[in-house]
Amino acid sequence: MASNKQFSDRPRVLVVGGGYVGLYVAKDLQKKVKEQGGIVTVVDPLPYMTYQPFLPEVAAGTIEARDAVVSHRMHLKQTELINGKVTSINHAARTATIEPGDGSEPFELPYQDVVVAAGSITRTFPIPGLAEAGIGMKSIEEAMATRNHVLERIETASLMPVGPERERALTFVVVGGGFAGIETLTELEDMARDAVRINDRLRREDLRFVLIEAMGRVMPEVKPDQAEWVVSSMRERGIEVLLNTSLASAEGGLLKLINMADKSPAGEFGADTLIWTAGVQANPMVRATDFPVDERGRVRANAELRITGDDGPIDGAWAAGDVSAVPDLSGGGVGGFCVPNAQHAVRQAKLLAKNIMAARYGVGTVEEYNHKSLGAVAGLGQYKGVANIMGFGLKGFPAWLAHRGYHGLAMPMFERKFRVISGWLLNVSYGRDLTSLRNLEDPRRGFEEAATPAKKPAVKA
Repeated sequence: MASNKQFSDRPRVLVVGGGYVGLYVAKDLQKKVKEQGGIVTVVDPLPYMTYQPFLPEVAAGTIEARDAVVSHRMHLKQTELINGKVTSINHAARTATIEPGDGSEPFELPYQDVVVAAGSITRTFPIPGLAEAGIGMKSIEEAMATRNHVLERIETASLMPVGPERERALTFVVVGGGFAGIETLTELEDMARDAVRINDRLRREDLRFVLIEAMGRVMPEVKPDQAEWVVSSMRERGIEVLLNTSLASAEGGLLKLINMADKSPAGEFGADTLIWTAGVQANPMVRATDFPVDERGRVRANAELRITGDDGPIDGAWAAGDVSAVPDLSGGGVGGFCVPNAQHAVRQAKLLAKNIMAARYGVGTVEEYNHKSLGAVAGLGQYKGVANIMGFGLKGFPAWLAHRGYHGLAMPMFERKFRVISGWLLNVSYGRDLTSLRNLEDPRRGFEEAATPAKKPAVKA
């Protein structure tokens, strides 16, 4: 397989993935590496980075979809960008195989240093019907599709007679009681409440929201009393919270549940909306490399963010973020490793860029990553939230303010911060936009109907 000649032949820092880690590594390195005679190359199937903590708010219409993404071309102007997938890495030969996004022939790209930052994907289980009925909350496209689907189901159901079909259309289910699941369900419930308020054919009591969680509590990142408050608050809003319960089947839109304790049946009901947020896993592309991988499919790395095998660090190989097993020197990580969240990913990326400059070009010194988590914040709909900040717990409106403040500042790039915060301020004045954008998945429908001659009515004998 030949190299693609249209790309630079300068010594390359190849960044695999353009998410949190990839964006920040490239941003911090692009000018410095260029000054050293090299080039930074980012390979990602998408031309943008998604700020995933905002996906529930995108789904609920409090943040515009484009404001929750960061364009690679706009902000990585001195970086070589390739829309495609790295399908394998041969570090012994310092080459990566890239499959272009346009479907053209794969090619090999040489590099001097590689940063494995491929992130994570949704973790699923072999549950009958899940692949056909479910949708995740891991991408901006999923958030937009969920928003339009929920609003469409509400509008369509308002025209249905009372009965099983209407109940199924108005039943919305989220599987997974972590931050993503809780935020998604509560934000959607908040949006749905607003939607039925302006539809005189429906009431809030017609809607059914259900959370399914296999563990005995939700949101392990917050204190137990806060988690209990979250459940109590959700139930007060009419949301059903089913703990110690798992999804057994989703075939035909009929959800069958089981009790986790004894695997006995725990009821069944129909639902047109099934959102899956029950965990993530490291991007499986790392298995197509010659790098060491742990039992959870993560690239093994040391505290300097170097990929590390049994014989020690591997020269020219780096990793950070969700795809990597980085030791948590603060002692707070699950199993001794940094948990997969944006807080670690952004900080690891900035240190990784410095360490590459130190190791490759002798600029500065290589340092170890050591960051104690500042805590966690979560929004539970408009003006509601929960937070655990450096051991100090907050609930309700103060926690919501902390959530907005933290994520408003954490959103990459000033122009994106400004767009997001401006949108929030507009929502205070005018409320969220409850418009469902139909036919996004089939945008040519109207043109095809217009371009297709209408059938002539049959002539009566």
